[in-house]
Amino acid sequence: MSNNKKMVLAYSGGLDTSVLVHWLSNRGYEVYGLLVNLGQKVENLDAIKEKGKKSGAMEVVVDDVREEFVRDYIFPLIQANALYEGTYLLGTSIARPLIAKRQIDLAEKVGADYVAHGATGKGNDQVRFELTYYALKPDIKVVAPWRDPAFFQKFPGRKELIQYAEENGIPVKATASKPWSSDENLMHISFEAGILEDPWMKPPADMFELSRSPKDAPDKTTELLIEFEDGNPKKVDGKALSPAALLSRLNEIGGENGIGRVDMVESRFVGMKSRGVYETPGGTILHIAHRAMESITLDREVIHLKDSLMPRFARLVYNGFWFSPEARVLKAMIAESQKGVSGEVRLELYKGNCMVTGRRSPNSLYDADIASMDKDEGRYDPTNATGFININAIPLKAQKKMKGQGRGEY
Repeated sequence: MSNNKKMVLAYSGGLDTSVLVHWLSNRGYEVYGLLVNLGQKVENLDAIKEKGKKSGAMEVVVDDVREEFVRDYIFPLIQANALYEGTYLLGTSIARPLIAKRQIDLAEKVGADYVAHGATGKGNDQVRFELTYYALKPDIKVVAPWRDPAFFQKFPGRKELIQYAEENGIPVKATASKPWSSDENLMHISFEAGILEDPWMKPPADMFELSRSPKDAPDKTTELLIEFEDGNPKKVDGKALSPAALLSRLNEIGGENGIGRVDMVESRFVGMKSRGVYETPGGTILHIAHRAMESITLDREVIHLKDSLMPRFARLVYNGFWFSPEARVLKAMIAESQKGVSGEVRLELYKGNCMVTGRRSPNSLYDADIASMDKDEGRYDPTNATGFININAIPLKAQKKMKGQGRGEY
């Protein structure tokens, strides 16, 4: 039996994970903290590393994955037009498989048998982390302190965490928390818990961080041009940008114009309803622009096929199955559908609204001569529509004849 007690902990440097480092170290684990940079605001990285070591970590590794995150995780979501329950752009959901993947990578590098996370026992993130761990390394051992009675009974709230940190010399800022929790990356920032657990409670104006209130946004339109190549955004206003830089730029522009605020009650995978408030300025712009690009370049039946499968793909992402066989097949199909989804989309942003005002593509399926009400090029014979309608009416006429058998009434 192995005596290996090396562990890779998903680490942020905040109060919770700093306490976790100390608590796990005292239980005999050799903890390697992994801070995955997804574009969230972080304090001085050297200070975070030093804090982790003072808390008991063997080492704190900072892994900058911003380009990979946008290119390989966010852009496929945009290509899929993925929305969970018709509203949520999956900003937190899509971050977890990458963090977990990097934990497994580091575990293999340092020879660790264990991984750990600080997700609560009521949330979705515990599922997302652990399904990814097991998909990538089935024999990995997982430690989830917030499901361990010895931990969550000792730390029922933030007050106890702060007290423990003070007693053990853990260098954290023991300030009063905001009455909600938040999680940020390049795709969005989420807010939940605390006062937001009342679904009737209006979010306070000072809670939002990435966007202006639409009423405070500029009283003029901002025009934007986004260029796509095979489903991937490449340029903003004619300037080529890397994936992370492009999304950052759209976050700035969208936030300035009050784009991308969402307040919803969603269905967690673990069975309960939860209320979440999200700011997704750049992601909202890309979602709208990409749908416009597809409208002119994708075949009708391909669009309808994608739309029929999108809710299933969104559920897989939300529930933590990014590395599942089903998700792999759907991602391959989505990637295939994006060949030729290239061209430009013009938008106007105004006080929270993101409106498409034009689209063009060298691969356009739109033929103005056929679609025009004012032209007749001889390629569409209106008289053919009579037979088309009659054929499609056959089952409707048959249903109406079934009136006496309880059918055909509307």
